[in-house]
Amino acid sequence: MAVCLAAAYPDEVGPIVLTGAPLIRREGRKPALRYRLARALHRLGAVSDERMESVRRKRGSADYGAAAGVMRDILVKVVNEEYPDKLKSLRSEVLMLWGERDNEAPPGAAAEAASVINSAGGSCTVEVLAGVGHHVPLEAPDDLRRVIGSALA
Repeated sequence: MAVCLAAAYPDEVGPIVLTGAPLIRREGRKPALRYRLARALHRLGAVSDERMESVRRKRGSADYGAAAGVMRDILVKVVNEEYPDKLKSLRSEVLMLWGERDNEAPPGAAAEAASVINSAGGSCTVEVLAGVGHHVPLEAPDDLRRVIGSALA
C-alpha cells in the first residue's frame, strides 16, 4: 500500500519503511508437482475438500496455513502481485528491514527490489537482520523502531 501511494503521490509521501513485503514475484517458484496434481484432481471432484485443505496446510507457508476464507484469498492475491513499475517511479527514500531467515519474502527479493528502485534514480537501502524470520515487527521490534525513528528524523 505504501509503495502504491508513494508512486501515485510522489510529492506527498516521505520516507517509507518496508519489511517482509513481496514486492517482486520470485520466478520459477511453481508449487510442487504433488500439490498441482492434488489441485487438478480436486477441481475434477476426485479429491475431497477436506483432503485438499490438508494438502494446502501441509504445502503452504505458515501465513497461508493460519489464514482461512476471505483472508486466505486476500493473502494469495497479495503474494502474487508485483510492483516493478511502481518501484521504478518511487522518489521517496525507501528503507527495507528484512529478516535473514525470511522464507516468505527472502532477502534476495528485497535486494532485487532495492536494485530496481536505485537503478531508476530512487534511494533504497536494505538492512538484513541476522537470525530473524519473516515477522520482523514481532521478532525484532527494537530494530524496526530504530529504522522508523531514523526515517522520521
